[in-house]
Amino acid sequence: MESLEKTLKSGQRGIKKDKVLKYVINQQHFCTTTLTRELLKQNAVSLDALMQGIALAMLAGLFAVLVYLLGMYQYEYSDPYVRTVLAMPGEVQHGHAIFQMNCSSCHGLEANGRVGPSLHNVSDHKSRVALIRQVTSGQTPPMPQFQPNPKEMADLLEYLETL
Repeated sequence: MESLEKTLKSGQRGIKKDKVLKYVINQQHFCTTTLTRELLKQNAVSLDALMQGIALAMLAGLFAVLVYLLGMYQYEYSDPYVRTVLAMPGEVQHGHAIFQMNCSSCHGLEANGRVGPSLHNVSDHKSRVALIRQVTSGQTPPMPQFQPNPKEMADLLEYLETL
């Protein structure tokens, strides 16, 4: 721009209108390109910051889920009764006998369900700990609270896993 002004001020006559126009357009293009580059840099920084924020939020969410799961694991296995039952091997035949005496009146002789639900494939959607809590808590009426000794509970769990 300065060279154009110097040329115009010096009074040199041979500058044609189209050259001046071309020079101005080139200068505008240069300014526009520079401005566009600057905006792209700023947007790239903003995009990078946004991506970093999203990544950090995802990591924080994953960390929260992990802490929750570890807490639940610790809670479930902190009960001495549960730990004792899980440490014992169960016997299917004894578990079947315990089921017949205590559970079959509601769940049916073959665990197909009557008053209580069918127990077939129950171990597919309930963990061993959840099954122990279900049997011993009595928190799902009309199921009564049932507190078998740890060996009986281990046997019953083994039987339920065969259904």
